[in-house]
Amino acid sequence: MRFRISRTNSPYAPRPDEREHPTPAPAEPTAAPAPLTDREISLIRASVAVVEPLAADMTVYFYAILFARYPEVRPMFPPGMDAQRGRLLRALLRIVDLVDDPAGLVRFCGHLGRDHRKFGTLAAHFPAVGECLLAALARFAGPAWSAEIAAAWTKAYGAVAQVMISAAEEDAAVRPAAWPARVVHRLSRGHGIAEITVRPHLPYEYAAGQYVSLETPWWPKQWRYYSPANAPREDGTLTFHVRAVPGGTVSDALVHRAVVGDVLQLGPPMGDMVLDAAVHSDLLCVAGGTGLAPIRALIEEIARRGGRHQVDLFLGARTSSELYGIDDMLRMAQRHHWLTLRGAVSHEHIPGIRGSLPQVLAEYGPWYQHDCFLSGPASMVASADEALTLHGTLPDHIHYDPFETPVLSAR
Repeated sequence: MRFRISRTNSPYAPRPDEREHPTPAPAEPTAAPAPLTDREISLIRASVAVVEPLAADMTVYFYAILFARYPEVRPMFPPGMDAQRGRLLRALLRIVDLVDDPAGLVRFCGHLGRDHRKFGTLAAHFPAVGECLLAALARFAGPAWSAEIAAAWTKAYGAVAQVMISAAEEDAAVRPAAWPARVVHRLSRGHGIAEITVRPHLPYEYAAGQYVSLETPWWPKQWRYYSPANAPREDGTLTFHVRAVPGGTVSDALVHRAVVGDVLQLGPPMGDMVLDAAVHSDLLCVAGGTGLAPIRALIEEIARRGGRHQVDLFLGARTSSELYGIDDMLRMAQRHHWLTLRGAVSHEHIPGIRGSLPQVLAEYGPWYQHDCFLSGPASMVASADEALTLHGTLPDHIHYDPFETPVLSAR
């Protein structure tokens, strides 16, 4: 878990008076679609298991027939489709994970519906996508496909489309689809990382810990997702820590090409890894690499609220030179008595803590009376999640944004 197109000519774009007097983002849609039966859920999951080994070919086929049958949608997508195909697949897998969780499905698809506005997605596009999706599933499921499976998928897709369309319409009533934002500061942090600060032209409301999609002027229709490294500021600026990824068009442009004065586009804020999700007053924060950005924003937010939480922060890396942002966090720990910082390296013998983050967390735990916020490489988040769960932390108290979905594409 997204489609592409221009923003200023979209029928979802706000009128001038709406731009001048922005209102807060709407709440999540509350009306859940009709739930699927256990039989329908079983059929959908079984069909996904059949096509999953052929998923890459299936997504190529899906886009081929979509563009052949409905050529008017092709300009909505970037010229290179590799990243988009993977995004579609991860979205489908995430939706299948949530088919027996109506509240989670509404929340996830609501995020998708609001985010798709920046691509120019309209309600009229959903039937075409559904038609081609079912055709691709049927072709690659082969003999395993049946009328009953097709009916279950039709019902599930209808529910997803209903939530996405409703969320987009509600969102269009109160805010723009995208926000132009000028680069006002740029700093190289070494190791292929740049700190980019932007000032949106229009008020931009978000919560510390959320993430934002960015589009650069050099790669139109290609959006990538980054977390602001700061809590909301009075001057409205947002700072992103971007690492150039091999082959990453957007990240490379941001790190090596963007300068003060360039104008980027911001998509709507997304994500549920926010401070208000915490139940406990004691927090565990775990970060790796530029995954420190949302954690840093959360810590700033705690300070802004008067330090009402005790925070244990663990930074993990393979070597000490890769302990990104540790000096900055040390300064924050010196200012705030409620923040404790520990760095751990797994592939270098140095004084201090050595080991993988799961090993270190197990050593310093238990953490079952903490809310845990995790951010970093997918493998690190998954292993930390598993270690915390094994040692008694309830899943509801472990917070991170899904990493096998389009929302965390890092190119």
